[in-house]
Amino acid sequence: MSISPYALILKIRHLLYDKGVKKSKSADTFTICVGNITVGGTGKTPHTEMLIRMLGNEMRLGVLSRGYKRKGKGFAFVNPEGGASQYGDEPVQIKRNFPDTVVAVDKSRLHGIQEMEKMPEDKRPRAIILDDAFQYRKLKPAFSILLIDWNRPLNKDRLLPFGRLRDLPSRLKEADIIIATKCPPYITAAEAEEWAAEAGLADCGKPVFYTSIEYDKPKPVFPEGDMRYSYSSRVILFTGIANDRPMKQYLSEYYKIMRDISFPDHHKYSRRDIRNIRSMSDSNPTALVLTTEKDAQRIMERTDIPKELKNKLFFLPIKTRFLFPEQEKKFKEMLLSSRDTYII
Repeated sequence: MSISPYALILKIRHLLYDKGVKKSKSADTFTICVGNITVGGTGKTPHTEMLIRMLGNEMRLGVLSRGYKRKGKGFAFVNPEGGASQYGDEPVQIKRNFPDTVVAVDKSRLHGIQEMEKMPEDKRPRAIILDDAFQYRKLKPAFSILLIDWNRPLNKDRLLPFGRLRDLPSRLKEADIIIATKCPPYITAAEAEEWAAEAGLADCGKPVFYTSIEYDKPKPVFPEGDMRYSYSSRVILFTGIANDRPMKQYLSEYYKIMRDISFPDHHKYSRRDIRNIRSMSDSNPTALVLTTEKDAQRIMERTDIPKELKNKLFFLPIKTRFLFPEQEKKFKEMLLSSRDTYII
């Protein structure tokens, strides 16, 4: 059976690291990697925020991200007053939601960690969450979490460019735990185990956890947002994320979706885009105009949004939760135990 050039490149790259030809280093600080094998859409940022909520009272946390599609270069601490173009939409979102958490960006995770470790002793993070670093082999994290979309398990997908896999499915064995994300909210433990078996995870030797999406009430993107629009039964939706299907399914239960536009992930909104969104809004004057929390970080930077659109422009907050309470307890215990025994 022939092997694709992309798969061959991945195999060679991982082999060089596995054999020590290319070096992987550990950090002095306890590091938690949140990553995936799929191109986007597994919920890395919501799970990073879940970790902050779960562990924030247990240890001083920091978050390090690449800052995808940002204009800035090198290392930078994220300022909540800065914009998505400077730091990236996801790091800005995390910093605004958790202002007391140190959030930084750097394409080189090793360099970024070293810079964070230079902080004063009373402010330096005791644990650093690495957002999307599963493919960053130069760093060996202390604890690695791999996210897999319930709706698209690895054994039903293919490597790029024929599918959405950016890494070899066999690498799931490198993770400490696996989380099946975007699970149906009311599945039983037996149904979860059946899914894991069908997805080829039952024999991987790694514990599998299950999380589901929870949406909160719409919140205004701008201070002048008129809360009366949040009670509208009609919605105009635009998104720039990898997979907006779960969001559309949720909204269809509560709203009549009048119009919707799906842009590419991390889409940079142009003046033409704003005109099109405004035109749809003008055609549906009583409808709520809704987007994702990640898109809202980019929209906030636009200076050409008319007041009428600002009044009705909202975002839909998202959180993840464990489906089974006993799993949440076990998950936290595993993380804290790994932190307590971490020795380089």
